[in-house]
Amino acid sequence: MGRKERRDREVKRENYATKHSAEKRKQNLMALGVFAIIAVIVGYSVFVFLNMTETAPGGPENAGALGSEHSHAAILVKIFGDTFEFSGPAFQIKSSWIHFEGRDGTTIHKHATGVDLEFLFDSLRIALDDQCYVFPDGKSYCTQEDYTLKFFINEEQTSDIRDYEIAEDDKILITFGGETDEQIQEYLEQLNNQELVK
Repeated sequence: MGRKERRDREVKRENYATKHSAEKRKQNLMALGVFAIIAVIVGYSVFVFLNMTETAPGGPENAGALGSEHSHAAILVKIFGDTFEFSGPAFQIKSSWIHFEGRDGTTIHKHATGVDLEFLFDSLRIALDDQCYVFPDGKSYCTQEDYTLKFFINEEQTSDIRDYEIAEDDKILITFGGETDEQIQEYLEQLNNQELVK
């Protein structure tokens, strides 16, 4: 083998190594670019999620950021003495702001400041005012001569609960019927014995 052939081989090897090295560098830079773009997207998504405020979709007008509060309240609804629970799928997690969850229908979970009970009932498609409690199917229970819609918050009767914002360990009783004071006391005792599911 002559000197010229050896030199040609070395040049070919060097060209191949240079070309191979350049190709590898190009692939590495492309992969790095893709990872950088993914990191920017993930970072932006995390930033947006952590800074969601009342402008986030589906939130109430005056609500704080999701996660600005996490309160639990017990609720008991008695219609003609029968307990209505919100444990069915139709009433579970209808809003991120305030809801029932985990197949439990007795504990309200609130996840932001500025979220009232009216927003909860609206999200469940239950119409509620100081006179009527109307289920999504249209069945209504309205105060009349013989039967009354009553609200209690922490054992105190109140005329309306729509604007009320729950606080940790609140107890909310809604009744409709012609209950005696003794029956109301029994309901309040039942409510006080309800365990909050946190």
